[in-house]
Amino acid sequence: MIDYDAHKWTHHLFDIKGSMVREILGRILLCVGWAAGVVAVHVYVRPLDIPATVHGLVGVALGLLLVFRTNASYDRFWEGRKQWGAIVNESRNLARAASIHLSREPALLSGVVRWNVAWVYATMHHLRGQREIGPSASALPAGEVEEVLAAQHVPLEIATRISALLVEARRRGILSDYLQVSLDHNVQLLVDYLGACERIRRTPLPFAYVVHLRRALILYFLTLPFALLAPFGWLSLLGVLLVAFVFFGIEEIGVEIEDPFGQDDNDLPLEQICGTIEGNLLALLERPRVAEVEEADSSSLVELSLPRARE
Repeated sequence: MIDYDAHKWTHHLFDIKGSMVREILGRILLCVGWAAGVVAVHVYVRPLDIPATVHGLVGVALGLLLVFRTNASYDRFWEGRKQWGAIVNESRNLARAASIHLSREPALLSGVVRWNVAWVYATMHHLRGQREIGPSASALPAGEVEEVLAAQHVPLEIATRISALLVEARRRGILSDYLQVSLDHNVQLLVDYLGACERIRRTPLPFAYVVHLRRALILYFLTLPFALLAPFGWLSLLGVLLVAFVFFGIEEIGVEIEDPFGQDDNDLPLEQICGTIEGNLLALLERPRVAEVEEADSSSLVELSLPRARE
């Protein structure tokens, strides 16, 4: 995702990166080239102009279709962002609770937190069709990392390992049944959020709608020069250029944000989100453990007492 200041027009008004200009330039040039041929025949061979009324009505309907396309794509983009916001919150909740209840078992705590970080990176790569767990792999047992990467569903395998660590903590008497279920509920929610992201990624807009819209765009721009010939002549090329830039740009924006988990310029900043989660969670491992606090000099603790009754 590209960071920008929406209040400053001049800072991004002429930017090419992320503006869809590269993606639609070829289509625009084809439309302008076709329009140039039509105008040349109209001027030097025989008149080709047609009434613009029907074409104008079709343009209005096409504009509505493009608006619906963009709105549907943005709904998917925003839904994806909400799911990753929930992943951020739930990862913090799991690590926060584990850092307190598992503080006496540094190995278990480290396993839960580091596998949680690995789950976040694995989810990002899974949504991109990759099998990786990010930089957290170096801090985990190499054998277990290989087993995880060989699994059919990498994030699900990692979530299962986190749940297994919580069960082990309950078996050792560190967690009560209630606490183990409570912490595992955080893991369950993470899997739910992953499922929601998979739903977005694997359910594109209906095929018929996309095909019909693109066919309509092609027919519209094949006939647009004929509707502009009478009032504009050679200036029809400029009109086709402007309309093609607007219409194809809107359609391409919808295509790019339809799957917000990729690596396009306008997709979600998943690397940044994963880095934020990693920093937050690993910082919890550096906190003093409860056992260390209990062994501290009593003079450094704040004494709490009830107020004395008045005599």
